[in-house]
Amino acid sequence: MFHRIRRRAAEPSEAQRRFFEMSAQLQDQVPPGIGGLPAEPERDEQAATVNDFLPPELRVPSHDQLDGRMMPWKQPLVLDDEMVACAECGAYRDWLVLSTRDQIWLRCPAGRQQQETRLDTAWYNRSAGPADATHATFEDCLRHLGH
Repeated sequence: MFHRIRRRAAEPSEAQRRFFEMSAQLQDQVPPGIGGLPAEPERDEQAATVNDFLPPELRVPSHDQLDGRMMPWKQPLVLDDEMVACAECGAYRDWLVLSTRDQIWLRCPAGRQQQETRLDTAWYNRSAGPADATHATFEDCLRHLGH
């Protein structure tokens, strides 16, 4: 439909001429650092001694520094199509799930504990949310969780 007609100039434009002149001047020049080995970066002694870790009161202990972890489990716990109940009182909800030494323990609302061999640490890690606090003693943790 529409055709563009390009006009070809017999001579290069003024901008093209300046570009060609500048290119010819810079052709044999190599910027410093190109083609040679990179220079060793200067080491700043001030930067090397900066402590960028959190202060101790803000650090979260790693899993190997904890004796165990605990989470509430309000709903009934169903394993292998069977609802888990306390062996002594028959409670089947409001559990505290304890993970310690690669074992899972269930604590009923009455305070009785039983080991649950059908659960493992991988299940606990998938099911537990982020820790909201750390406690020095087991009793402090129970109080924090309302037991």
